[in-house]
Amino acid sequence: MIRQQMYSYKTGIPQIDQATGGFDAGTNLLILAPSLSYAEALAYSLIRPLPGEYAIMLSTNERASEVIDQFKSAGADKQFVGVIDAITKSSTPAVSDTERFMFVTNPTDLTGIGIKFSHMVEMIFDGTFSGKETGLFPPPIRFCINSVSTLLMYRKLEVLYQFLHVMTAKLKKVEGFGVYILNCEAFDEKTVSLIKQLMTIVIEVKVERSDNYFRVMGIRGVNADWHKFTISKGQVVLAL
Repeated sequence: MIRQQMYSYKTGIPQIDQATGGFDAGTNLLILAPSLSYAEALAYSLIRPLPGEYAIMLSTNERASEVIDQFKSAGADKQFVGVIDAITKSSTPAVSDTERFMFVTNPTDLTGIGIKFSHMVEMIFDGTFSGKETGLFPPPIRFCINSVSTLLMYRKLEVLYQFLHVMTAKLKKVEGFGVYILNCEAFDEKTVSLIKQLMTIVIEVKVERSDNYFRVMGIRGVNADWHKFTISKGQVVLAL
């Protein structure tokens, strides 16, 4: 295996990749966006595993099969994608875990989510997750929580903060890359500020006259200007 001293996670966003070469291993990124924006599509584009990488999605809004469909439409190899599904088990209690699909009862089960995540990461590290080794060590893992907003509807801020503190620390330890979606309209400034404290970088999204814009906060060398964008086949496309 090839030992990676400092892996860089490419974003597909020219302003970021050209200035930094990609996000450093251990980066945790918050997408702060209003409802009815491209926040979810942006998250999928950022955690779509490139060749040699893995992706894990914690889904509080979509079933595992729907998540995989999203990854496939973004051009990802589903053999390298895992889903922790917090939706399906409430309506289908008998559903059982597989190597790449794992289920918790509902979004309140933060302990179960943490256990499933650790188990999935262990499988990736020992080579039993996909049956295909990528040759890189530690294996590059992209992780997303879709969404923090849903978790905040079920658990108190202090409890969720501790959970996110643990998850972001785990991502740093395994040299992964984490993406977390939060609806900026649904929570007060104290809540948003507290979640921001756990993050390395923040991407803010806004919608004006049905057009989506983003700006990047927290990367040296990348300006904080607003950029109009769309998502096409899992790729961020900037308007000229």
